[in-house]
Amino acid sequence: MTIRAVVWDIDDTIFDYTTADRAGMRGHLAAEGLLDGYASVEQALGHWREVTDQQWARFAAGEASFEGQRRDRVRVFLGEELTDAEADAWFLRYLGHYEAAWGLFPDVLPALDTLAASHRHAVLSNSSLHVQDRKLRVLGVHDRFETVLCAAELGVSKPEARAFHAACEALALPPHQVAYVGDHPEIDGQGAADAGLFSVWIDRAGVSAVTGDTPDTREGAAPDQPAGLRRITSLTELPVLLAADTRFGAPSTFG
Repeated sequence: MTIRAVVWDIDDTIFDYTTADRAGMRGHLAAEGLLDGYASVEQALGHWREVTDQQWARFAAGEASFEGQRRDRVRVFLGEELTDAEADAWFLRYLGHYEAAWGLFPDVLPALDTLAASHRHAVLSNSSLHVQDRKLRVLGVHDRFETVLCAAELGVSKPEARAFHAACEALALPPHQVAYVGDHPEIDGQGAADAGLFSVWIDRAGVSAVTGDTPDTREGAAPDQPAGLRRITSLTELPVLLAADTRFGAPSTFG
């Protein structure tokens, strides 16, 4: 069965979110004079990452609005009862540092160029359209995608099958003709596979989030890797993977 389109995650898939977030927060905390409250910069960044993950999970579960989770990230991180305006102002100052560090992964443009003539392209993100549309424009790749769909506007987020199916419907293609590429093995990888898409998990660190093993020790797919997804460590592997008949013929060479 031919894969006709690729739907992409954004953060830590095509956009180096982790690096930008860490650099931005490091600069922001220094500017705000908040680093003295931590034993190290790494401890401060770890605290921000933990709070971000917790509040993002609330948003994904429908327990908070997109703006609400941002404000609560600030309140929990600082341990202060801030007004909405105060929390928004603090987060806006952080955004200035964060956006200065924005960048694509180096394998993104070559992969998009290689696939431009053979596949259609779209985006499905668990963020908001306001944020991701602007991000894609600043990064210079917005015109590469036919449509950009985000959880805040869809009212449903990954790993729910309805989110993936909304992307397929926007492309007017059945799920089995659509590939999904994302960095999270469960939210992206397993979610897309369960929804019937050709699921590709990009494990950029080369370390399985499931097993903690390096690729050399795993010898391909580990037994407890989520089923139904294909694992790559670079987008340079994607064109060959999409061209291979991995579901209805020769087995994939990727773990």
